[in-house]
Amino acid sequence: MSINATGLGMRAGPHWLFRDLDLTVGPGECLVLTGANGSGKSTLLQCLYGLRRPTEGTVQVLGREPDERDKAFRRQVAVLLDDSDFFAELSPRQHLELLSRSFDGAVEIDEWLARAGLAERRDVHAYHLSAGQRRRLLLLGALARPHEVLLLDEPERALDGQGKAWLADIVRFERSRSRAVVLATHHPPLLEVADQVVPLG
Repeated sequence: MSINATGLGMRAGPHWLFRDLDLTVGPGECLVLTGANGSGKSTLLQCLYGLRRPTEGTVQVLGREPDERDKAFRRQVAVLLDDSDFFAELSPRQHLELLSRSFDGAVEIDEWLARAGLAERRDVHAYHLSAGQRRRLLLLGALARPHEVLLLDEPERALDGQGKAWLADIVRFERSRSRAVVLATHHPPLLEVADQVVPLG
């Protein structure tokens, strides 16, 4: 099992965001988290990445306790969270070149830029990109690296209709490669690519 959580609970002050939550996500499966803002979707993703410890319960990702400080863990789990950022002075091509060097030349730069609709903007500094193009670049930062698990926090944010359709294709592609996907979303069409939908709040 790629992800296994048992009795998971997280408290914020006197209130529980979620409690007694059991999750299992296998290779090639997609779990979608839904709920209003503040319902705990982002917090749950942070628990799965090891950025926060749950108040109660246990969670394992790829057979171990998640720890984003662990280099080996980061090579298996790719993530796009709400506070993910990019280098504004670098172009999309330079971002992927940096990523490629970090992962032993594993990134096919031109192919990934074309997939994301950024081929014509490949040499433009990121601060000149539109909000939707920046979001595509952030998604590339997660997708184009080696991983077995993909965690996405509202990845549809700032994307236009074409970008959201691309996003659904991404999830289908990830599943076809036997990768586990967990994403939080407010975009109903993404529910169609899910094996499980977990409402929070």
